[in-house]
Amino acid sequence: MRNRYPGTCTTCQVAVGTGEGIVLKGDGRWLTYCAEHEPRPVPPSRGAHPGWHTTPLLGFDSETSSRDPDTAFLVSAALVDREGRARTWLVSPGEREIPAGAVAVHGISTERARAEGRPAAECLEEIAGALADQLSAGQGLVVFNAPYDLRVLSCELRRYGLASLEERLGGPPAPVVDPLVIDRGVEPYRKGKRNLGAMCEYYGVELTDAHTARGDASAALALAEEIGARHPGLASADLAELHRRQVDWALSYARNRQAWMDSNKPDHGTVVDGTWP
Repeated sequence: MRNRYPGTCTTCQVAVGTGEGIVLKGDGRWLTYCAEHEPRPVPPSRGAHPGWHTTPLLGFDSETSSRDPDTAFLVSAALVDREGRARTWLVSPGEREIPAGAVAVHGISTERARAEGRPAAECLEEIAGALADQLSAGQGLVVFNAPYDLRVLSCELRRYGLASLEERLGGPPAPVVDPLVIDRGVEPYRKGKRNLGAMCEYYGVELTDAHTARGDASAALALAEEIGARHPGLASADLAELHRRQVDWALSYARNRQAWMDSNKPDHGTVVDGTWP
């Protein structure tokens, strides 16, 4: 937190004015740091304990046409395992156009998707079937920021008159493992960004081919494994219990975020949705 009193930087000994640095508790006392030498947070040490993170998880990610899950359509998707084996899909948009802003992110143009992609209904049926197979077996599906990807898939299945995951499973999709929600739950006060790239840097996960479905799915899977390996108490929960905890963490985060926005930006007009997954 910001220093409420002037002090001296523990690292470089420079004077730090009120509010110009931070204070952290260490060795039983409060230590002051200047902005340049603010210590970077590090994750807990990695352990060799078993847990849900050592079970046959699969990572899933999709690239889409928009940030709005209710209007976005699927452009590509990937389902990967920890050995690097993957099923990938490139989806033809048909008469739809992939917006330039989306192309700038994932690099898949309308022309390429039409030329190389397969019919959307065919891909969607395969994707939903593969995810349902994993979940119905009681095995975890890792999805970073799961509400977005699963919402896009749900809307697309409905557009094409295909059975939803809920219909295939006889209930909500579970067990889902969302590294973003879990990280917020186990380290709620850590400063800094929590996008996929930032979290990979924090946990020491290599992110290759960012903004491709396969690359992001692999990174999400590795993140889930790292979080479990570094939090033995959390790893001891079974996947069903982990899923329930994520529901609570997501709701708690949304409530706290809503309260902060209401207090600091009273005219924001945003409703923070805590529904997960």
